[in-house]
Amino acid sequence: MKCNPTDPTDGVDRRSVLAAGAAGLSLSLSGCVESVQSVVNGDGNEHMSLSIVTVPGDAGPETVQIARHLERNLKEIGINASLTMRSPADFLEKVLIDHDFDIYVGRHPADYDPDFLYEALHSTYATESGWQNPFGFDRWSFDSLLEDQRRADGEDRRRDIAEVLDGIANEKPFQPICRPDEVRIARTDRFEGWDETLFPTRSAYLGLDPVSDTDRLNALVTDARASQNLNPLSATTRDRGTVVDLLYDSLGTVVDGEVTAWLAESWEFEPASDESDDSPGTTATVTLREDCRFHDDEPNTPRTVTANDVFFTYRFLADTALGQAQHPSPPPRYRGHTSAVEDVEIVDERTLRFTFDASTEVAKRAFTVPIFPRHIWREELENRIDDLDEFTAPQGRWGLVTSNSVPPIGSGPYRLAEREERSHVLLERFDDHFTLREDAEADHLRAPLAEELRFTVDTGSASSINRIESGNGDVTASMLASSTIRGIPDDSDIERLDSPSWTFFHVGFNTRRPPCSNLHFRRAVCQAIDTQWLVDEVFHGHAQPLATPLTDEWTPDDLAWDGEDPVTPFAGSDGTLNVEAARAAFESAGYPIDDEGRVLRKY
Repeated sequence: MKCNPTDPTDGVDRRSVLAAGAAGLSLSLSGCVESVQSVVNGDGNEHMSLSIVTVPGDAGPETVQIARHLERNLKEIGINASLTMRSPADFLEKVLIDHDFDIYVGRHPADYDPDFLYEALHSTYATESGWQNPFGFDRWSFDSLLEDQRRADGEDRRRDIAEVLDGIANEKPFQPICRPDEVRIARTDRFEGWDETLFPTRSAYLGLDPVSDTDRLNALVTDARASQNLNPLSATTRDRGTVVDLLYDSLGTVVDGEVTAWLAESWEFEPASDESDDSPGTTATVTLREDCRFHDDEPNTPRTVTANDVFFTYRFLADTALGQAQHPSPPPRYRGHTSAVEDVEIVDERTLRFTFDASTEVAKRAFTVPIFPRHIWREELENRIDDLDEFTAPQGRWGLVTSNSVPPIGSGPYRLAEREERSHVLLERFDDHFTLREDAEADHLRAPLAEELRFTVDTGSASSINRIESGNGDVTASMLASSTIRGIPDDSDIERLDSPSWTFFHVGFNTRRPPCSNLHFRRAVCQAIDTQWLVDEVFHGHAQPLATPLTDEWTPDDLAWDGEDPVTPFAGSDGTLNVEAARAAFESAGYPIDDEGRVLRKY
């Protein structure tokens, strides 16, 4: 074949050859080559079909453009690709609960510590509902890497994580696209003390001084789901838990990437007493702050947060059925946070001893889950058991973890005052919160100074900017869509807030079923994604292109972004697909191309 080696459309340039080659390595490991849905031609061959699911443009303008970019390129290659858009809640139910997808495009919540990759990819969670392993990824050798990083500290852990990232880059259970710039705006003429480094945590809404006689802080959110369901365990009703974290205290809170004591007054870590290789890694003695109260505390019915509530919380997060069902039913949230907890022991009313199968770095992550009032959730469980012999609690699906009927009562700095679906959530200051005490002097113990905090639903970033400019809002709680950042007004009363981000946009593969169960198929699909072009054109430069899901401090040099993915570079350039090179990648992976340019599979 004669070709122009520099022509990105008809010829095969050097980058495209490399891209094709990346998909065709070790064909003996490629496994079963099938299609979920196919069109049979007269020769008995099947036209490869593939479904892509994401959220609509009003819920994720960048997300849907990534999905359309992938759909368009797959069609050019000769795959019968189809794009389906669902509401955020329906999208998460389809992906996280039902696992009914081939490929999805979304934004992963991630976390401050790399250990979130443990629940994201460990085979233990391959069949569970929730953000734990939505890809169904199942590699025992990879499990060992994830377990090793949990038990290591310092440079040893950094080396273990580098191996995990290398495995992700080569196995492709998902393909990171970019980490968005988290940009918000806030008015400074009504409240002072905005700290961009604190978003999206609870602390961003604490310690804000009213400038005038202002009782209410009005935060604008583009996602209405918090106004519909505040169940902290639901996997589908929120991407982030800012409102939940204002309602519920946790033992610790994240400040500058480190977990610092919050509801806990202090904790003390020490190595586990048993030094054998099979012993848990560390123990921690945790002391609770004195006389902290739940929101339903009354003079005649005191509701003090005690060690019993903390013990209940960690037992409940291991099994929401508390042993009453035939099988354990862990929640679809916080699974990874608490999975390193081996044991919890009550020492006295304010003291507990935790035992972890993890290093101190990872163990502290368990302290960031909400603490539940035992008297509320125990009663909710008992009310759902009509007949113990017939009681079931389907993991991630049953009413206790999905229902909106559980009262959102915690011990946090704010409590629920009212809520109107698709309109707003109104929180009122909890005057008994420990941060309002005179002895709460630590810098990170920011207090709820605004009497009320209203999260108002405004589904568009552009209209949210206009509302802030006109004085009808104080802060855009949701990060602004990248296309609207250039519209931030030049106003002395408006402050731009640029916050560090953990989240990342990605393409996820359902490795439970073909064709995405095939490693080389996944690699070939990744060749159809021009990450740099997406960052430049879709995100308008307001994002960082990625080859790994972690921040720069954890990413080894050989996996750092350097203009292209180091393992699966785009088969083309500047957003234009080199169709011949992309098809060659699929052919190398074992998928023939017919005379009509269609990617096939044979019976």
